[in-house]
Amino acid sequence: MNIRLITLLVAALCSFSIQAQVFEYELGEVTKEQLEQKEHPIEKDAPAAILFNKGETYLTFSEGQGFKMITEIAVKIKIYNKDGYNWANKTIRYFDDGGSRQTVDISKSYTYNLEDGRIKKSKLKKEGKFTEEINKFWKAKKIVMPEVKEGSIIEYRYKIISPFLNVFPEWYFQDGIPVDHSRYITRIPEYFTYTPNFRGYYTPKTTKKQVNKTIVFGGKRSNGNQGSNQEYIESITTYEFKDLPAIKDESFINTIANYITSVEHELTSVRYPNEPIKSLSSTWNDVAKSIYDNDNFGNELRKTSYFEDDINALLSGLTSQKERMDAIYTYVRDRMNWNEYHSYSCDDGVRKAYKSEVGNIAEINLMLTSMLRYAGLEANPVLVTTRSQKVALYPSRTAFNYVIAAVQMGGKTILLDATSKSCIPNILPFRALNWSGRLIKKDGTSLGIDMIPKEHSIESTSIMAELDEEGTLTGKLKAQQFDYNAYAFRERYGSLSTDSRISRLEKSYEGITIEDSYSVTKKDFSKPVIEEYEFTHNGVVDIIGDKIYISPMLFLMQEENPFKQEKREYPIDFIYPRQDRYMISIKLPEGYVVESVPESISLGMEQGIGDFNYNVVANSNQIMLRATMNINYAAISQEYYTTIKDFFQQTIEKQTEKIVLVKK
Repeated sequence: MNIRLITLLVAALCSFSIQAQVFEYELGEVTKEQLEQKEHPIEKDAPAAILFNKGETYLTFSEGQGFKMITEIAVKIKIYNKDGYNWANKTIRYFDDGGSRQTVDISKSYTYNLEDGRIKKSKLKKEGKFTEEINKFWKAKKIVMPEVKEGSIIEYRYKIISPFLNVFPEWYFQDGIPVDHSRYITRIPEYFTYTPNFRGYYTPKTTKKQVNKTIVFGGKRSNGNQGSNQEYIESITTYEFKDLPAIKDESFINTIANYITSVEHELTSVRYPNEPIKSLSSTWNDVAKSIYDNDNFGNELRKTSYFEDDINALLSGLTSQKERMDAIYTYVRDRMNWNEYHSYSCDDGVRKAYKSEVGNIAEINLMLTSMLRYAGLEANPVLVTTRSQKVALYPSRTAFNYVIAAVQMGGKTILLDATSKSCIPNILPFRALNWSGRLIKKDGTSLGIDMIPKEHSIESTSIMAELDEEGTLTGKLKAQQFDYNAYAFRERYGSLSTDSRISRLEKSYEGITIEDSYSVTKKDFSKPVIEEYEFTHNGVVDIIGDKIYISPMLFLMQEENPFKQEKREYPIDFIYPRQDRYMISIKLPEGYVVESVPESISLGMEQGIGDFNYNVVANSNQIMLRATMNINYAAISQEYYTTIKDFFQQTIEKQTEKIVLVKK
């Protein structure tokens, strides 16, 4: 672009004028009828409702500062009851690393109440505004609205100014309470192309128009001549919804953000006058290559001098690829400590992280990848989106926030994450198990990696117990946890003392007393976690007259169906396939015989989703139970929700059926 064109473009952008969109609802307009409303007209049990939220994102340019993105947001919320009070508080996260930073300006914030038949308006004061440092990259502006009561209406407006143009703030049309009206507008100069990416199950009403604007370049010049005029085109798009239902969080879901009705715009190309178009992201290979070429990614992978002596000593005498992989993985996992920052980009760099033994996700796992390559293994980084984040539906440079390592060995891909002390090869932290990742090779090409576990993780529980005529049960339990179950156990209980673990067990199984014989084997990662203890339990039977009633599952039976809703809007996410095995033996009290036992059952779900087998056998003075439940997929479509709900209900009903013992 020549100097003349640069001058014209700068002048044009400096003179952009964004006119405020006229909304049918505005801040400051509150009626007595609205304040008197006791419940939402559609969702009667809603604790609050968004009467309207409106947003507008546009670009401006100022000489010496460059382009900026501005997003203006106005919100009005009705509070119906005390459960809705938290909706009168707002947190706005923004990026601030001390260099490039976003700024947030909050204004026009009021609470409205009806007092003695009059509308009282209370302004947000300084003591209701806070700035919180989340970490060294992110801060948050917080507001706590004043005088919030049942029936209040609160409103606020804020503006986010950002130097980052790659993506517009995601606009959520839906929320955890009903949204009566939501509108979002984008105003984009013709030099930029942003691609909108939609989520959720609803489609907005969309209107588009283009506006020709006349811009005066330069004004009156020093030589007395007037500047020239030039037109540019601004594209204006409006997305609108009315009467959106509250989004309901449900059990067994990865992140609700994947399903909330929303739109996000990503910058995909830039084209200045008389210059060729510059594509920023159009394919996954483009995305992967741009990340790999970043100094804080690919350049960090190429560094080896800081670890060479240590790795040479570690690998001495190890010849097989598996031995080398296991040795390096264990070394990095046990040496390094994650600082709890998610990123695929290094912060302080691998060299400093190695020396301090502390690093972010990228520093630890890129270090691991580099060491594996140094050892002669075919290792590559894999970009991942964590479970707490939305999964990218389209190629996007902002899709990922995490990176792990992958090793090709024996025709298989082995996934590694050294940021958790509880992991082993091919067992990743739950945070990394989110649909799919993107493996990047040295040449910048990439391929998709399925992050969803396929193999069953087993939990096997056996009990040998004896029941006396008073209803007291004594026995010994042995539980074995494999693969992801073992990982979950180590994460939850690995740091607990024996006394703390016993206390938790006694709280979980009301009426049980754990003896001093408690033991757990959890440090040998080549074996399952094994937990054993002797117990006494006084709450597993009902004695009525000369009969004793007892469930064959004892205190392990499941009594409540986790699937309660009539309908399910989102896929069911079990995280990983699983198999639960139970082998229980109960010795009967002297003088009692079995009158009846629950019938055996074998249940199966369609499409091989899962099955349940339950068999109870009575032999003289002993009862034997064998039960197995399989869930064969990590994630299951909501189409099968009724099938799964009914399946769990039948298993619960079977588990709660009683053995009946009667005195001879």
